Amino acid sequence: MAASFIRLYEENPDPRKITQIVNVLRGGGLIIYPSDTIYGLGCDIFNQKAVDKVRRIKNVNDKKMDLAFVCYDLSHLSVYAKNVSTPVFKLMKKTLPGPYTFILNASSKVPKILKVKKKKVGIRIPNNRIPREIVKELGNPIVTTSLHDDDQILEYATDPELIYEQYKNQVDLIIDGGYGDNQASTILDYSGEELEIIRQGKGEINNFL
Repeated sequence: MAASFIRLYEENPDPRKITQIVNVLRGGGLIIYPSDTIYGLGCDIFNQKAVDKVRRIKNVNDKKMDLAFVCYDLSHLSVYAKNVSTPVFKLMKKTLPGPYTFILNASSKVPKILKVKKKKVGIRIPNNRIPREIVKELGNPIVTTSLHDDDQILEYATDPELIYEQYKNQVDLIIDGGYGDNQASTILDYSGEELEIIRQGKGEINNFL
């Protein structure tokens, strides 16, 4: 059965549609959703079968696959990350929601959730109401990964209708939130002694240097 295709407006996401999306996630479904950067592929972090499906779609070895958690805010940071210094926490408060992924030391819960020995976790709080309202109603983060385009020129898929044609038989629901960006988030690794910039993306890095 082909995926559902739902139109949402970031300025005012329809609560009934948000509930519909959350029900899909709670049932172990996969969604493709807009963010403040590119479109993402996601599922409920607590549904192992769904997480495995995400890995299969990306066709990546379990241990090599980097999955970030999309959170509503920083209130549950200590549940998924540990040893976050005060300066880093202040920096996250200053720059999030925004186009950044923070790599932090994972708490003991992360390997249990992902069923993979992971020492690090990516935390993402997009500056887009659609994914944030979804995780707020869900009550916990969603696992997320970037949606790459098969096109050799365009690295990321941006057109929701083309995304639907490509993924309608692999996921359960696709959200049309308008055209996506073609630039991913900036990835900042704070898991070690010093900051490591893994990827320069949409987010400015002047604040971090």
